[in-house]
Amino acid sequence: MLIPSASAMTEEVTVAPFDRPPTPSPVPTDVAQERPEGPVSYQSCFSMPLSPAELRDKQREYLDAHAYRYGLPARLLFWTAGKVFPQGRSFEFFAFVELVARVPYMAWEHVGHIAQTQNHKDHAFDRKIQDRVVLARDEQDNEFWHLLIMEEFCEKAGYKRRWFLDRVFPQILSFLYYQLSWILYVVRPKWSYQLNSDFEDHAMRQYAQFVAENPEFDSTAWESAYRSDYGFHVTVGDMLRQIAVDEEQHKDHSEDYIRTGARFSRSTG
Repeated sequence: MLIPSASAMTEEVTVAPFDRPPTPSPVPTDVAQERPEGPVSYQSCFSMPLSPAELRDKQREYLDAHAYRYGLPARLLFWTAGKVFPQGRSFEFFAFVELVARVPYMAWEHVGHIAQTQNHKDHAFDRKIQDRVVLARDEQDNEFWHLLIMEEFCEKAGYKRRWFLDRVFPQILSFLYYQLSWILYVVRPKWSYQLNSDFEDHAMRQYAQFVAENPEFDSTAWESAYRSDYGFHVTVGDMLRQIAVDEEQHKDHSEDYIRTGARFSRSTG
């Protein structure tokens, strides 16, 4: 696998001369025997679900949003999904989407670890890179719950998986998408983030339309093994609207990096 140089992902590093740290102050005996406090846990960006009224407002916003032209790589992905699932929006279609959706975040985490290794002497910069790595993991986890929820619906519906199109092909596409996201990031990070923004914008709109096409979802109770992991939404409709909101957050994160600086930077992280 291609390993990018430090200059391809970060700014040039100026290593300061080593200074011996000051002698630490003695620790009081009584404090030394106490159990220390644990680390401050990371608060997921996706841990606060919206109310049913808020979710309906968001759905209307997505349905009324002006369409814009996606980039060529994104259009190729959407065309491929349409060929694999000609029936259109369905739980099996969204299971395919969510399997692929995790891939860019995995690629960005990988690039982040390489950047950390190459800049390990710059502690402050490495900590900023870690913030991006942690966010990428958080986004992977969120997409993973989406995937499990969609797979659960497919199982309950008795969906018969096609050997190649449902089992082999998604793995091949995920591998290619990973390589594309990784290489785009190395060449020009903005391109990788833009591709993901296009993908998430499309997914957001697809979920909103899926709920609009199936009004019975709002009178169907959502019973799932993953409610405690994802959120205790009452109906299937609200659960799907929440997923659409998650996709908007994924899109917003990518666009934030495009605006503030897609490449790792000591000033912006």
